[in-house]
Amino acid sequence: MDTNFLANFIAIVETGSIAEAARRVDISPTALAQQVKALEKELGVTLTVRAGRSAAPTAAGHRLALHAKSLLRDMSQLRETVLSPQQNSEFRLGTINTPLQAFIPDALSLLTQRNRRLNVFIKAGHAGQLLEDLKQGEVDAAIIPHPQFELPKSLVWHELCTEPLVLLTPPRLSSLEPHELLSTQPFIRYDRRHWGGRLAERYLREAGLVPHERFELSSLVTIAIMVDRGLGVALIPDAMLPLPPGLKLAKLQLPMPFEARRIGIVWRRSSPLSDIANELTECTIKAVSALRQRS
Repeated sequence: MDTNFLANFIAIVETGSIAEAARRVDISPTALAQQVKALEKELGVTLTVRAGRSAAPTAAGHRLALHAKSLLRDMSQLRETVLSPQQNSEFRLGTINTPLQAFIPDALSLLTQRNRRLNVFIKAGHAGQLLEDLKQGEVDAAIIPHPQFELPKSLVWHELCTEPLVLLTPPRLSSLEPHELLSTQPFIRYDRRHWGGRLAERYLREAGLVPHERFELSSLVTIAIMVDRGLGVALIPDAMLPLPPGLKLAKLQLPMPFEARRIGIVWRRSSPLSDIANELTECTIKAVSALRQRS
């Protein structure tokens, strides 16, 4: 369907006359009448009723004119978006909380310096839900731990950093063996709905350890504060978190080799915003490196 035909038909509805509409759109009345006939043939309905020199729209013609106005506005906006290099871009980023509290603000600072007209919308959530949001097109990219399964080939994955599991304990207990602490001390569990929490659960299972569980929560910052307060020990990924000042904590390496939590950025291979996702990847790697140098 020719959008010019639709625009000219709207002129007929607004003027009530094919002759007047033809003058407005600068074509002959015969050509305009032929356009109306072409629309009627394509849609299978009568669009106008002639009465002398006037042309009144039928009920179907009224409905077409109403929806055609909206369609033409959308087409105009689409054309401007495609043709204008100055058009603002929107990028929807999903992320788990730990990178959001650590290195994502610095990465976004670098990214928006490069792209002054870029608008970034951030959605925080669980890794599993964010991965589903990505597959469904609800977000353009997600910063999440790599899941315990292979990602579909339709997705692009770039690793940003690794976070080995560590035992977080008050300094007064740091001389004791980690497995002894996990067996004897109250245990603050990282939420098993998170993939990092599942990693910790798998370590305990493979090491044959059954801790005295007291708490389970999803905030790594809060877990660190609780360990400082003497509420227990915690098995968590060694994330680059900005902790409150004054906390007294010890990080113990685990005696049994185990995989680290791998944080990365993932997006759809077919995404029209792949260039921005690649730029965000570069900026995030720089932000992670700078944060490590400062800590």
